[in-house]
Amino acid sequence: MSSQNGLVCFTNCFLPQEDGSLIEKDLWIDERRGIILDAQKTFFMRKERPDKVIDLGGNILSPGLIDMQINGAYGFDFSVFDGDDDAYKNSLQDVAERIVETGVTSFVPTLITQERSLYPQILRLLRPFATATSATVLGWHAEGPFIDMAKRGAHAPSFLVSAPEGIRSFEELYGAENLADSEDWLMSTGSENGVRIITAAPEVTGVMSTVGELTKRGIVFSIGHSIATSDIATSAVQHGARLITHLFNAMPQLHHRDPSIIGLLGASPHLYSPFSPITSKALYSGGVMSPIALTPKRFDSKASIKSPVGSEALDEVETPPQTPMFKAHSGKGTTLKKTHSIAGFSLDSSEFTRPFYEMIVDGVHSHPNSVRLAYSAYPEGCILITDAMKILDPNLRDGVHEWRDGKRFIKEGDKLYLEGTDTLAGSVVTLDKCVRNFTRFTGCTLAESIKCATYNPAKCLGIENKKGTTRPGADADLVVFDAQGIVQSTWVKGKRVWSRN
Repeated sequence: MSSQNGLVCFTNCFLPQEDGSLIEKDLWIDERRGIILDAQKTFFMRKERPDKVIDLGGNILSPGLIDMQINGAYGFDFSVFDGDDDAYKNSLQDVAERIVETGVTSFVPTLITQERSLYPQILRLLRPFATATSATVLGWHAEGPFIDMAKRGAHAPSFLVSAPEGIRSFEELYGAENLADSEDWLMSTGSENGVRIITAAPEVTGVMSTVGELTKRGIVFSIGHSIATSDIATSAVQHGARLITHLFNAMPQLHHRDPSIIGLLGASPHLYSPFSPITSKALYSGGVMSPIALTPKRFDSKASIKSPVGSEALDEVETPPQTPMFKAHSGKGTTLKKTHSIAGFSLDSSEFTRPFYEMIVDGVHSHPNSVRLAYSAYPEGCILITDAMKILDPNLRDGVHEWRDGKRFIKEGDKLYLEGTDTLAGSVVTLDKCVRNFTRFTGCTLAESIKCATYNPAKCLGIENKKGTTRPGADADLVVFDAQGIVQSTWVKGKRVWSRN
């Protein structure tokens, strides 16, 4: 039954807040416009009370969940295109309409590394859209092909590439129109550009030079499938990298002398400020900055650098020569003010901001202790994702399932492997289950866990004014959870689109 005046009040419920707390409070929405209202202002302006009141029986009324990395679901793989635009769009819409049963009301379809000719064909089909009964497709996430061979995971090695021409290499592969600034694209074509996230390895030739430019265009640069050292990972963040793709997976493991990408969670803003003594020395000593890791075929076998310490813990080993990444700016009369430039890159002198980080909380991709350790180090940056493959379906049975290119999955509970290997191939866990797992693994409250699947991803994407929140003016995309975190109903733009009963 619809409200006569469009006003709906959810009562007898608890609302998760942006700070991770939980408060008992009514929520008003306008179901005609599909937005959340400020109850007090609405009452005094319209002199009306909601015509429709919904008693939630003490359950939690949460913003809809946001999955920033999902490769497919319900039998459809976002990376597979057979040339039929309509078939692809229909399958994508089917996923968007069915996934609401897991509490997801927004998601970012993710493409893994593909043959380069497929990118322009698929990406043009992944612009933002939603139906009246579906989750919102927010745009696309390209995971590869600018990733490191050593950490490729299930990505096809023959398709991996470097970026010798920097941003032009990215434009040539993804399509320049698909990387256009969203506002410029909207003004010139009348439709919103679909790019949201690009996962790449900053140590790969030419990739570091793209970070700043992609960031300027509103694209989230995510560090992933990488062997970046601490220095390289830090430099990427200083240039605008905002996210770490599936923390702990497809990256070097934590080492106390070089914590690499994982170490960014513990990075000190004082240590990495461009004007700290330590960083200044790194920037200007010898006119070079952090070295890029090169592949063996690219370095001089006659040159080597010996480790300065010989011990059981740190033996002398030959390593490739350090290659300058950025040459120091050395113009006459140059002074260091609020920003400074290195080889054309502007580094902000403000405090170092740690990046957001994704975690697949299925109990398979990362041990519960690792999940708790990461969250303890930097709770404000935690984002829960599924990284789910096409066979994601809450009702799917274990067994062998087809993937692509003649390869098959082996599903065992929440474990998903490539047949004949022990390589993890994404997941089949749903995001609502990740939320429940996260509370068990970390000991945090359900509201704090919900924040990692709502407000944090929205903030990372820069859409926290519309998604992932219950602030007035936001989209009325909502999920009702019981006290155990089980989804009871899902609402899109103020309309109930799924119910357990």
